[in-house]
Amino acid sequence: MSPAKHPLFSVIIPTYHRNNLLAKCLDWLVPGMQSLSFDNYEVVVSDDGFQTTAGTMSQESYSWAKWVESPRKGIGANRNNGTYHAQGEWLVFTDDDCLPESDWLLAFLKQTTDTALALEGLVYPVGNIHQDLAECPVDLDGNRFWGANICIKNELFEKVGSFDPKYRLWGHDDVELKLRLSPLTGISFVPDARVGRTVRTMTLGSSIRRIPDRAKSLAYHIVKQKYELGFKGSFGIVSHLYILHTKSFIKSLLESYLLKVSLICSFYYLEPL
Repeated sequence: MSPAKHPLFSVIIPTYHRNNLLAKCLDWLVPGMQSLSFDNYEVVVSDDGFQTTAGTMSQESYSWAKWVESPRKGIGANRNNGTYHAQGEWLVFTDDDCLPESDWLLAFLKQTTDTALALEGLVYPVGNIHQDLAECPVDLDGNRFWGANICIKNELFEKVGSFDPKYRLWGHDDVELKLRLSPLTGISFVPDARVGRTVRTMTLGSSIRRIPDRAKSLAYHIVKQKYELGFKGSFGIVSHLYILHTKSFIKSLLESYLLKVSLICSFYYLEPL
């Protein structure tokens, strides 16, 4: 395969205070690790951090990657910032907690001969997704278009207006982009374009504190796209979403509590040796 004059793919990785995870992600994109030649892709790390940044780490260990500072306005603006420094015909987005397999980019390249100008790959969990308060969005069969593993023709991305920068939290910014892309192109699922996603656990306190912000973020998404999502009006959406997130949290809390009770009972009834 002849190398492109400019990188065919620009891999965009938004990051925020997770240098240890980012390093594992970049280890799978080191020149020679991907089955696609490094002449055909570039890597842009867009860093939203302020307490610590990935700049020094990138310069010392991953000098082949382009590190750029983001305006610290959240995930939508951070993803967009990475694209401003991209040269590729195709933009490939993943997250700093993801591990792209060696055939990841090659699988996308093979699909670019299709008429679809937007692609999504497979996302599977790395770790125990069933542990207490585990968090790991997965996509095993497509039709989700999550930013952990998507590929978009650059000119189409610019035409639809990129990610909405008003989405400041992870989640919904990618789904909203899909709603704007869908009238203009088909979106193909590429199961061979695989990334693993690290399972993370939340603390009880952080889970509680996130409920209001996550509810507001989802409320903004539904109000903006209420007709496309099947809502006839915005009345009651915010209260509904607070209830939704609270129920989800209580369910996780109960599962954790019941597991602990079960373990205590099992220990209590163990016969002495």
